[in-house]
Amino acid sequence: MPELPEVETTRRSIDAPLRGARVLGARLGKPLRWPLGCAPEDLVGLTLGPVARRGKYLWLPLAGAREGGLLLHLGMSGSLALLPEPPPPPGTHDHFELRTTRGTLRLTDPRRFGAVLWSASLASEPAARLLASLGHEPFDAALTPEFLHARLQGRRAPIKQVLLAGDVVVGAGNIYACEALFAAGIHPALRADRLSRPRAARLLAALRDTLGRALALGGTTLRDFRDAHGMSGAFQDEARVYGRAGQPCLRCGAPVRRIVQGQRATYFCPRCQKR
Repeated sequence: MPELPEVETTRRSIDAPLRGARVLGARLGKPLRWPLGCAPEDLVGLTLGPVARRGKYLWLPLAGAREGGLLLHLGMSGSLALLPEPPPPPGTHDHFELRTTRGTLRLTDPRRFGAVLWSASLASEPAARLLASLGHEPFDAALTPEFLHARLQGRRAPIKQVLLAGDVVVGAGNIYACEALFAAGIHPALRADRLSRPRAARLLAALRDTLGRALALGGTTLRDFRDAHGMSGAFQDEARVYGRAGQPCLRCGAPVRRIVQGQRATYFCPRCQKR
């Protein structure tokens, strides 16, 4: 699933090229998770503003005869491509296109768990409802170690599961949660409310460092992630525990273990990561 680094990499790859572009047309393929919420022809003539991101959602503001924007989610397997005119014919898994004066933005989503929705603003429905439960952005100055520790109190679930839930901090997808917990020396099955203040501080620093490195490397490409210009991510080449079950820990040499938490694979070092 595209996580925060992949979504932010995508945002950066379409923001400058599309800023100020005028919409020439829109095309819908097979239904996505939710209806578009407007007629495709209603988008024609609108002008794109700066592309923003909140969690794993992208916001494409549109101005003109009507004000609002498109809220996009890449789902489990989606990706965006910015194609020159004329674009190649859409394929079986190409389910949304936005034709503009600066190229065609095409959403490819084999599993169709993604979404493209019209919303009058981020504070209006449906955007407000979809974004309401999101936690802090990982690099938000308001997300302090003290705040993180306080939010973990009363959370009896394993810390890995709490990170993936996204209601405390967004962006810690499966790969990045595994890597951040390894860097912080925290066992993924440790109950979240048992994390001390110093360990919460280490976890926040490790999460920021992990996501920062992933952003610098263009995210992670395990199967088919590409940015809007077709470039792959490279973070997978620097993973220290993820996908390395049975291999020696790069820190202590003990075999990396794999367990399943909430139907997701978790990788960790049993010697370096303590409960």
